[in-house]
Amino acid sequence: MFGLSDSFRRGVAFLVVGTVVLVAAFGASWALAPDTETVPRVADADNTSVLVGVQGPGPNGNVTGLDGRGDVRWSIGDIISYQNVQTLDNGSVLATFAAGDYQNCGPYDSPCKRTGVRIIEPEPEPRVVWQWSYPVRTREDSEVHDAEMLPSGNVLVADMEFESIFVLNPKTGDRVWTWNASQHYGGPDDPTTTDWLHLNDVDRIGDGRYLVSIRNMNQLLVVERGSGVVEVVNENPDSGVLNKQHNPHWLGEDAVLVADSENHRVVELHRNDTTGEWEEAWSVAKVGGIPLDWPRDADRLPNGNTLITDSRNNRVVEVRENGTLAASYSVPSLPYEADRLPHGESAADSVSPYGNSHTADVGLFDRKVPVLSTLLAGARHVVALPYWVSELHLLAVGVAAVFWIRGGYLLARAGLGKQ
Repeated sequence: MFGLSDSFRRGVAFLVVGTVVLVAAFGASWALAPDTETVPRVADADNTSVLVGVQGPGPNGNVTGLDGRGDVRWSIGDIISYQNVQTLDNGSVLATFAAGDYQNCGPYDSPCKRTGVRIIEPEPEPRVVWQWSYPVRTREDSEVHDAEMLPSGNVLVADMEFESIFVLNPKTGDRVWTWNASQHYGGPDDPTTTDWLHLNDVDRIGDGRYLVSIRNMNQLLVVERGSGVVEVVNENPDSGVLNKQHNPHWLGEDAVLVADSENHRVVELHRNDTTGEWEEAWSVAKVGGIPLDWPRDADRLPNGNTLITDSRNNRVVEVRENGTLAASYSVPSLPYEADRLPHGESAADSVSPYGNSHTADVGLFDRKVPVLSTLLAGARHVVALPYWVSELHLLAVGVAAVFWIRGGYLLARAGLGKQ
């Protein structure tokens, strides 16, 4: 049996080793982490800006306007979340949101959460000038994730609570047209009781023609008014093709760009002329030395680059066709969508598909680790963490905790030996 002084010395040694492990892991990663601020050339910075919708952990959702150098020009927020953002022709911003502490709760108990669409006027001080919303059953998986102003002046909405898309008349609040996903998939009698399909995006891609993202099915649908579903991307839901995707960008009848979120990449899919199947033509999984982590938006820009919202890395990046970095902006935690202005999400006839030019994978040491990756992802939804915090740091915390517990036990035993 160890003597009193020996237990004390060993206890202190265990505490010191645990602390050194933790400091070394976090300190080295902080010191060696690649920079997430790489602004474009001065000419580009002068003529463009970036609009970001931030989901944020906790009540930190906001809409932020950056200038071309990444400096904040304006911001509005402090609610549960903002998701989609779109700059309108008059300079106002259309944004989808979720907020709490409402008393007007319909069938639900108050206070409750409501979700819907806002119009924000950025200047002279950012403020909400119009809002449409409805109460939802829970705080989770119920937000209106996407909305788009149509040429008619109506608003196209992706409704995740009831798993539908609809066209809203903003003047009357009435729905002009609705398509329910249950018309294609079947489903529960009341979709508000479960996160069934997680319908998270809709884009107008033609007259009465819409691209719809069904996240939980790993599918994209083309829906036509009067005809229903006329095209399915990833018809046999293959998670290797798409895995819980967000914010697809239609590049034309045979090409679509997608933030392939749970595969931690951005992928361009082309339809095979022979088989009719949608196949990978281009992808990027690592930008500026940092693996993408849950990207949730990807837009093809008129200059041929691709703008990516790299959510868990807290950045927006612009990449060239060969996968190299053109620009990078640090943004608040868990950004959802970003647009480079004045382009926004450019129409299919103003951008070009890449075609079989670059496919990239991350290295062995950049891959996700089962269990640890899930724990880390959950933590990022609760607290804002630096992008460089990884599974390695969770492991370091666990190792340090073992040393501290053992050290504390030995010190306690040494203390009892004095009595």
